[in-house]
Amino acid sequence: MAEEFVNHSPPPFPVEPGREGLKQAFELFRRATPGSHEILDQVAEGDKVVTRLRAVGTHDDDLPGVPRTGNRLDVTATVVHRIEGGKIVEKWSDRDELALLRQRGVVSLPGNPN
Repeated sequence: MAEEFVNHSPPPFPVEPGREGLKQAFELFRRATPGSHEILDQVAEGDKVVTRLRAVGTHDDDLPGVPRTGNRLDVTATVVHRIEGGKIVEKWSDRDELALLRQRGVVSLPGNPN
């Protein structure tokens, strides 16, 4: 990962900018939601790598502003990395936030209980 790494999709809680912040976010999520990641699709072209992944775990510990629920989490995400000189220099990501909120018991859909 490049020293000048930029995360265009930081987590919804405060972390340091750049690669240190990414490390902090990964460590917080790993501790709070132990489980696994599975790469579903990955495509590279030019200086970009696009990954569609699935993360499965259990919300076993608090996240900043989000108390532990003990609920099972199963969420998909799409991540785009830009590579320069063999290192990741930028990252963009989108995840299924609605599914994540439903599984944590924060929201429910009409006619579809959690």
